[in-house]
Amino acid sequence: MSVRSQVLDQFQQVALEQDVRLGPLSDAAPLLDLGLDSLGFAIVVTRLETVLGVDPFSANEDGGFPLDLGGFIRFYERAVQ
Repeated sequence: MSVRSQVLDQFQQVALEQDVRLGPLSDAAPLLDLGLDSLGFAIVVTRLETVLGVDPFSANEDGGFPLDLGGFIRFYERAVQ
């Protein structure tokens, strides 16, 4: 399964478990507009660390964090390489 698929799957799974309706999962969608609260987002990040074996947030030295879904996916894709 691709990194993109894993990320999207985790957002959908957490939204289902939290009974949250997600906004459109397009690359341009701002992360804050997806519908998850901070706990939901933390669950996504924790699960991605488990399934992908990386935590790009702790390894991020430049301090830049993704603001939209496409950037979030690329953030993980770069970390996995």
